[in-house]
Amino acid sequence: MTIARHSWLATTALALLAQPAVAQQAPSEGGRADAAGDIVVTGYRSSLATARDAKRAATIIKETIAASDIAAFPDLNLAEALQRLPGVAINREAGEGRRISLRGLGPDLTRVQLNGMEVLGNVDSPQDSRGQATRDRAFDFNLFAAELFEHVDVEKSYQAQQSEGGIAGTVELFTARPFDYKENKVALSAQAGTNTLTRDLQPRLTGLVSRRWGDVGLLVSGAYSRRQTREQGLDTYRWRHNKANGSDLSALTAIEQAKVNSGNLLFARGNRLSVWDSTQERLGLTASMQWDPATSAHVTLDALYGRFTGDRFETHLASRGGGSSTWLGGGETFAGVTYPNARVNALRWNARDEVVYLDVSGGKAATETRLQTTANVFTQLVLSGDASVADGLTLCWTGGVERSRYDMPTNDKFTLEGFGGVISDYRGGPYSLTNTYRFDPADAGFWHAKRLYVNETFQHTGLDDAKGRLEYTLSPEDTVSLGGEWRRFANGGRYAEQDDILTGAFRSGKRSARVEGYATVYGGYPGQRWSIVDFPKMLAQLGIDRRQYLTVPRGVFSVEERTGAGFAQYDWSHLIGALPFRGNLGLRYYHTDVTSRGEANVGPVTVRGQDQGVLPAANLILELDRGALLRFSAARTINRPALGALAVNGTVSADNGDITVAIGNPGLRPYRSNGIDLSAEYYFGPFGYVAAAAFYKSLDGFLSTQTVSNVPYGRTGLPDTLYPGVTGTTVISSFSRPVNLASTNLAGLELSGQADLSFLPAPLDRLGTALNLAYVASRLDYARIYPGGITTTLEGLSKYNANATLYYQGGAFDARVSANYRSGYIFSASPVLTPLGPDQDVTGFEGTIYLDASAHVTLTRHLQLTVNGVNLTDQREKQYSNSTKRLYVVTRSGTTLLAGVRVTL
Repeated sequence: MTIARHSWLATTALALLAQPAVAQQAPSEGGRADAAGDIVVTGYRSSLATARDAKRAATIIKETIAASDIAAFPDLNLAEALQRLPGVAINREAGEGRRISLRGLGPDLTRVQLNGMEVLGNVDSPQDSRGQATRDRAFDFNLFAAELFEHVDVEKSYQAQQSEGGIAGTVELFTARPFDYKENKVALSAQAGTNTLTRDLQPRLTGLVSRRWGDVGLLVSGAYSRRQTREQGLDTYRWRHNKANGSDLSALTAIEQAKVNSGNLLFARGNRLSVWDSTQERLGLTASMQWDPATSAHVTLDALYGRFTGDRFETHLASRGGGSSTWLGGGETFAGVTYPNARVNALRWNARDEVVYLDVSGGKAATETRLQTTANVFTQLVLSGDASVADGLTLCWTGGVERSRYDMPTNDKFTLEGFGGVISDYRGGPYSLTNTYRFDPADAGFWHAKRLYVNETFQHTGLDDAKGRLEYTLSPEDTVSLGGEWRRFANGGRYAEQDDILTGAFRSGKRSARVEGYATVYGGYPGQRWSIVDFPKMLAQLGIDRRQYLTVPRGVFSVEERTGAGFAQYDWSHLIGALPFRGNLGLRYYHTDVTSRGEANVGPVTVRGQDQGVLPAANLILELDRGALLRFSAARTINRPALGALAVNGTVSADNGDITVAIGNPGLRPYRSNGIDLSAEYYFGPFGYVAAAAFYKSLDGFLSTQTVSNVPYGRTGLPDTLYPGVTGTTVISSFSRPVNLASTNLAGLELSGQADLSFLPAPLDRLGTALNLAYVASRLDYARIYPGGITTTLEGLSKYNANATLYYQGGAFDARVSANYRSGYIFSASPVLTPLGPDQDVTGFEGTIYLDASAHVTLTRHLQLTVNGVNLTDQREKQYSNSTKRLYVVTRSGTTLLAGVRVTL
């Protein structure tokens, strides 16, 4: 299988190199390309040609996906469409793309714009190991269906007229507009499918109506989908150094007892069989009105509404411990029953002192039942246009408002506990686990009630933006642009939670800990059943009103940024000898004021900060003979810190007169980068090209928590009234806050190309291919950010990303198969340190290969049948703990199959 895969890649790569010498196939031979650019296009080659031409004509280094490309790929959302581009990698939730990483840098360092405005639309992850409810600047692409968008640009180099932000680059999303089509259009698509794990009916509906009345056009579109998702697998609570902690070791040899009591062994703190289920609904609506009163003026009003909801159910069967201990330990008394000490019957460890086989009697076990309801609502309204205000002088403008709200009103879990015998065997490999239970996990009589946890979380984001520029044409080959931008960004929210509800009453016997009245049996995990909680019955039987525990917020926060910016840019297109030479030079100045409000432990607090800078940029293109061109770009860019780091939630405390302060830092400066890009591109025929790009970035300003001693209180930026008796000159014994400390460099290489294989004999001459490969290298000494950190690759950086598509384009039939490879990467380089030694240095993900396919049969000019398959190999996501790659989380999400019909009028 491996030999065959490499052989196919080698063959297609050779075909790309050989293609310039081969006569090209005419576009019409590849099916019926829609000259009007409809979102439903039968000619896949035409979409590749559109994207290729946009790449070639661009002044900056960028990649493009055309509308028919998005509609034709077997992708569930925008993230999965973007993964086909060079240098783009994605992470997934329940098998569906969520966020992107560009050129090795994490999602928080990629700026996303929608119809010309920056966009933030966070949902969240159901898994804590993937960063649940994270407050950052990353965009969650699973908020929108791909069918809503006319084209997407990924801009990898920078020019001064672009809004500042996004060290990795900028993703530009554009919804459809009526003047994108030369005539009135109606397009409808309906699909139905299922997933091999959920076996539910999954409908997907899309529609577009576009009308033109002379110089006025109106377009509306919509996309709706409903699906159940399931991730199932196994995981651990990480691994911990531990001793016997009161466990009975008498069954072990003297050598084994000594090894346990030395504290050198690493035990899985617990392990779980896990299921994450979700019922998701996605609705997206767009509207666009265009007015072209004259050839010298254009006005567009774009509106977008998106809603993404998820009703989640999560359950686990766990062998576990309390707090940070493993489930070794002494017995305890619960509800009048005294349980004996756990007894270790046998254990085995490997050369790294990791316990890979453990047989325990009377160990602590648990089940967890968790319910969540989530909703994200996004709205945007943008007015843009241009007009000629004088001979050679054009005014261009964009202004709009954007609001996003993420609500999780229910995030509750109930834990059942029992004591029994379990054998855990990890000897099948780093991502294996086999549990043997000496009790019946489905017997409700085995379990007792342990605790109820309730939580609610709400976030909201707003953006107001107004920008414009004057373009003055000095000559047909020279243009000068002057412009400015005002932008207000605000993010805020609150959360409330209460843990261990009724735990004390259950333990003491004041409330019955028996669960038979509200327990039920879960049988959705292959080969294993266990008791879970029926939440409504549990709340009714115990007489619990969850709202009474959520009346006082545990955290309240808000951050507001106001930015003013101005730029000057000169664009030209001349000749050097006989060679076309074009490009631009520019400078951008920005000034940002930050206001952060929050709740410290002593009351509300407001802190302000500011930052300013100048960002130069240059883009040069030299066009050589016979379709070849060279590009050079150099620029300084910034990326503003994560929202959580800017928040001022914190603590001010005193101990025997020593005052300590720990708080966020609105004065953080952005990450800064100086970057250089070189690209060589060769274009041939109507569809083909090959390209090689090299890039280098210096990265400065990574955040670290810094603690300093004996500093004046005035340096904290906090008001004097926050703590009794404190003035600006009061000496603070300890002051902790995030600061900009670390720096590193990043370098990479991208290879890409696409071509028809028309030199092959019929019918293979209808084949074509698109390939890309990216290599990125960067290392950072994380000890400068996290105490005890190691030197390793940047968080989120995969050294290798590769995509390969093989397509067949016939007259009435087309099909394609696409493979996406992402090598392993570090998810977090924050270590876990204990008095017995470091428990882990990093967490990360192994590499993955996702395989998708689709086929289309055109029955008539207006009717087409479609079949899509997503994640055909049911790829497992493997997350590890520590650089030795101990088991952390392993899940699979099944294969999704869809079939449907498209109608265009």
